[in-house]
Amino acid sequence: MGTRAAVVVTGTEVLTGRVADRNGPWLAEELRRIGVDIGQVVVVGDRPDDLASALRHLIASGADLVITTGGLGPTADDLTARVVADVQGRTMEVDEALEGRIAAIVERLVAARGWRTDPASTTAGTRKQALVPAGATVLEPVGTAPGLVVPPPEGSAAPPVLVLPGPPGELRGMWEAALATHLVRNALAGRTELRQHTMRMWDTPESELAASLRRHAHLTDRLEVTTCLRDGELEVVTRSAPEDAETIDSLRAALLADFGGALYSPEGVSVDDIVAQRLLGRGATIATAESCTAGLVAARLADRPGSSAYLAGGLVTYSNEAKTRLLGVPPELIDRVGAVSEEVARAMAAGARERMEADVAVSVTGIAGPTGGTPEKPVGLVHLCADDGRRTVHREVRLAGGRAMVRRRSVAEALHLLRVLLG
Repeated sequence: MGTRAAVVVTGTEVLTGRVADRNGPWLAEELRRIGVDIGQVVVVGDRPDDLASALRHLIASGADLVITTGGLGPTADDLTARVVADVQGRTMEVDEALEGRIAAIVERLVAARGWRTDPASTTAGTRKQALVPAGATVLEPVGTAPGLVVPPPEGSAAPPVLVLPGPPGELRGMWEAALATHLVRNALAGRTELRQHTMRMWDTPESELAASLRRHAHLTDRLEVTTCLRDGELEVVTRSAPEDAETIDSLRAALLADFGGALYSPEGVSVDDIVAQRLLGRGATIATAESCTAGLVAARLADRPGSSAYLAGGLVTYSNEAKTRLLGVPPELIDRVGAVSEEVARAMAAGARERMEADVAVSVTGIAGPTGGTPEKPVGLVHLCADDGRRTVHREVRLAGGRAMVRRRSVAEALHLLRVLLG
């Protein structure tokens, strides 16, 4: 077993889903980059007993380094530093120099934002954040909260605990300094390179992929292989040592032989980047015409840096009147076949391409639900069309799930339709 780390994400807002955890996945990938495997990511609320229990469990699990995120603010529910000190058998003490540096940061923030504050409350909050476990290495604040590297009890073989703030920007800004501390360097001294490779598949049942991986067990048994289905796309992710590179190549070749073009990205390039690269390669611009997705396709195209080089714009034509007025879809066509139809999807794409003076257009029209469906046109029915002026590609899909899932999956369908048209 290689070097392993474990993470405790704190915060009742994360535990209950009000805030998505951005720190656990980021830390897992950063650790992987430096050759450290992630053993567990545990989420706990703002309860000291739960945090202490999670820490003791992860320390006992054999992790070489335990990391916590969150709970370092000035309020009463920010108790991570004290709990970690208790678990590591250390007392808390005020670092007066640190207190002065935090006070200066707070003073600058108050002045810059024009806050009116109570001096006594501000002083108390600053002192709380300057309370650190005895013997801990302090990581300079990126915001107002310092990070900490807390050693184990004297004479113990337990791992150190790296305590990081919860705001992702602060945590990430502190990461390199944390890795540079002697306690963390020593804890991770045995790490080796850990390579991760992704292959992406489209329009392939999970059962078929599972059967294929079983047939190639002589390859997969030598690797850590995980699969993930997301919005109709299958990811095959391998994690391995450098000496397994030939095995990865053999598995890729085997999957290409089994699935052909369905393995659309053997090297892991995202469909977003493939579409962008093909548009840039043509020197082409794209426009979108969206009904049920209401701009989500255009937003996805714009997520990639440099999208202004190819994204002309998008039209959200939710109502039939908007389809006619903005895209030129004939009202008699909508009356005859309905807004959710192949004919209207084709007319929307052609209209967007012409009205936006773009080289390529993609359209989406469907019934996202939960109401509006009929036996002939149920909830989840979506028609999509991609048009480059020379040919059009249409696709009809019937998508399961709630409204948000239908809309999200429709975006993925639109991008893959563009990939096919531009291929």
